[in-house]
Amino acid sequence: MRLELLDSLSLPGDPAKANEDAFGHDAIAAVVIDGATPLGDSLMPGPSDAAWIAQFGARRLMAHLKDGDGGRKALRAALADTQKSFEALRRHEPEEMWQTPCGSMMLAVPDEGSVEFLWFGDCAALVKQGDAAVTVVGETFDKRAEEAGRARDVGKEKKLSPASGINRPEFLVPLRAARNRINSGTTWLFSPDVKAASHVSRRIVKTAPGSVILLASDGLLALASDYGAYNADSLMGAAMDKGLVALGEELRAIEAGDAGGDKFPRFKKSDDATGLLLRLT
Repeated sequence: MRLELLDSLSLPGDPAKANEDAFGHDAIAAVVIDGATPLGDSLMPGPSDAAWIAQFGARRLMAHLKDGDGGRKALRAALADTQKSFEALRRHEPEEMWQTPCGSMMLAVPDEGSVEFLWFGDCAALVKQGDAAVTVVGETFDKRAEEAGRARDVGKEKKLSPASGINRPEFLVPLRAARNRINSGTTWLFSPDVKAASHVSRRIVKTAPGSVILLASDGLLALASDYGAYNADSLMGAAMDKGLVALGEELRAIEAGDAGGDKFPRFKKSDDATGLLLRLT
């Protein structure tokens, strides 16, 4: 089977800053990468280390897949490329893990009768087959609930609105501590470390031609996981019926109405939001 692009969207969380999401797609594969917002000075050239790893990673993944590599082989090669580029271009070696660029990822590679999904972090895929309920691939809903709880607790402790800004000094200490645990234990992300390939999550979903897939970063999925405007099934239905641009407008309207994060605790008013709507043919 092959992938046909039906719709796409990628909105920056702040129009004045770099979009730290990236995506790639072709008939043979599709990927969304969400770079983790930097928690300090950049190590790489360009506007944002998170934007760099998202864009570089998506580009190299698609290049290796077009060369005929399977999903896991392409991922390992792309991570090796990322590690080599990071080590060559960085201003200095990171002193702590929180300084290293990293990101969440969802990769879909179709085969005959199934789709292989590989992922890190809180990007996700929704799969709609006929009249059946939507299949959710990934842990976005659980991870976003944990993130909201952390934002609520830190905001309460520091007596600040939760969405007052991820780079406020009051928030940086706990956020850096959490980021320092990446690429250890069970917490791995797309990063300049080829060892991450051995820790990627994987799922094979049996599918038929005509099935529809939504690959999305957590910023777009927040409509369901954070804000309760949809569940997985109704979000997929809205993506197919209204389109991703309309969902992006709805997302930003909800966030503008809760700019401080008091109703929906989060570390910033709006996150980058990316989605690819695809049909299997």
